[in-house]
Amino acid sequence: MTDTVNPSVHPAATTDAPAPGRTLVHRSGRWIDEWDPEDHGQWESVGRGIAKRNLVWSIFAEFLGFVIWQLWSIVAVLLPTAGFTLDSSQIFWLISIPSLVGATLRIPYSFLVPLIGGRNWTIISAGLLLLPAIALAIVVGNPETPFPVLLGVAALAGFGGGNFASSMSNITFFYPQREKGWALGLNAAGGNLGASVAQFVVPIVVTIGAAAAVNLPLAGWIWVPFILLAMFGASRYMDNLSSAKADFAGSAAALREPHLWLLSLLYIGTFGSFIGFASVFPKLIADQFPSFSAIAIGGASVSLAFLGALVGSLARPYGGRLSDRFGGARVTMAAFAVMAVMTLLVTAVLPTGQFWLFLACFLVLFAAAGAGNGSTYRMIPVVFALRGGGDALTGGDVSSKRKAAAALGLISAIGAYGGFMIPQALNLSRQGSGSYTSAFLVFVGSYAALVVITWLAYGRAGRHGGTRI
Repeated sequence: MTDTVNPSVHPAATTDAPAPGRTLVHRSGRWIDEWDPEDHGQWESVGRGIAKRNLVWSIFAEFLGFVIWQLWSIVAVLLPTAGFTLDSSQIFWLISIPSLVGATLRIPYSFLVPLIGGRNWTIISAGLLLLPAIALAIVVGNPETPFPVLLGVAALAGFGGGNFASSMSNITFFYPQREKGWALGLNAAGGNLGASVAQFVVPIVVTIGAAAAVNLPLAGWIWVPFILLAMFGASRYMDNLSSAKADFAGSAAALREPHLWLLSLLYIGTFGSFIGFASVFPKLIADQFPSFSAIAIGGASVSLAFLGALVGSLARPYGGRLSDRFGGARVTMAAFAVMAVMTLLVTAVLPTGQFWLFLACFLVLFAAAGAGNGSTYRMIPVVFALRGGGDALTGGDVSSKRKAAAALGLISAIGAYGGFMIPQALNLSRQGSGSYTSAFLVFVGSYAALVVITWLAYGRAGRHGGTRI
């Protein structure tokens, strides 16, 4: 049980006293009262340092969430090498089920920070990552493990996908409106990099010193110490804010807003494409260019699939920055146009067997999807602010801010379903025609349609209240 401390009674022990900003009150359990990042005096004296410390550990925990979320994207491809007998469709299910579970978990995860505290939930959500990491290490060590068991353990990796929503929700409470974009961009990009790191590190770790075999259990065990470090760091250095409140009414209002569903569709096209292609990229390379699936370097193997997630992650902040200059709608339309062209080129390159041209096309596709992530996410608060009659600099009135905050979490959840849809579309295409061409052509048509939808809904609007959408 924690006691609320009256700062007038014990000022030296319980408060920081920035002047002229509002005084912060610290309670046991690392709870902070009277937090107001819009209070310039408080922010400049103590607030910025506290927010930065929480952001650093939030990024680390979310980074590990993406690592665990994407582990099966590379492990599933390596299972046949470890003696597992699985068909292509089963491997696709192992790759895609974490995205399905992770997208679904993002909805409740977005409400848990206000309910139990950002620090507390970061400790718990990081601890939950131990389950998929350890379970993976156990089941992949036995080639006789039944497929339903493998699928159930892969589903546990969805815990990592849920972390994004709670991490973003937590950080948005720490930063003032004028600095939220950059802070959230860093938080998101740092997390997204986890997908690339998992795909780079796992092939090296499981093959080094293993001769012709692979030591797949290490794909899970190696992350356990880092997860424990994240739990310790969150416990020791992060804080809970009593001012963070669950806004169920704001979520209900956002769900009634047509623009939430339009923006969700755009986010499926951008983030859904990023996470979907990132998860399936190792399998695409293994199927179409098996000689490039694993490149021997010394005593280990490296998969070039990690480059896709890396490029997409690094491009995300620039999508937001370009949107600040040219408008989110323009950048989003450009991203979808590039994605359509690159996907069409992929269909032309596949029959030629030119791996390096295939890789180049896909890396441009990843860069466009990553930039589109940033631009679409940047559009959300702008659209809701303008819908409320305000402007993007202030975020609109209180009602607009509430709906925008709720929409950020909901849209991130809906968009993540693309991570399930893209691998399954490729799976159906391969089952039906023996190739991936049909699925890629569907993607081309979808991106072209999204260019038109973005233009009709936001591109034609031009400037509203002095701000480009």
